[in-house]
Amino acid sequence: MRSWIAVIFAAIMCFSATTVSAANASAPHEEPSAAAMTFDLLIVRPLGLVTTVAGAGLFVLSVPFSAIQGKSPLDAADTLVVQPAQFTFTRPLGESD
Repeated sequence: MRSWIAVIFAAIMCFSATTVSAANASAPHEEPSAAAMTFDLLIVRPLGLVTTVAGAGLFVLSVPFSAIQGKSPLDAADTLVVQPAQFTFTRPLGESD
């Protein structure tokens, strides 16, 4: 009996997530508020910069291990440096997506 309840609950959650994502896809784009832009500028961007610098340090430490394993360090570079740098420097102010 409990397994049926779990299956029904999981199905409801899946359909509700699909409905929400479809509603968000059709919603018009809104400009971020001044408060969101200020929070992004004063809090999120500096944290993104710290994350980018820390990721660069971790990347430098991971390169020898990647070389030992014979793997390309480009995947680690993308995850540890490029993605945080894009989040910090290239996204519009006030947008978190």
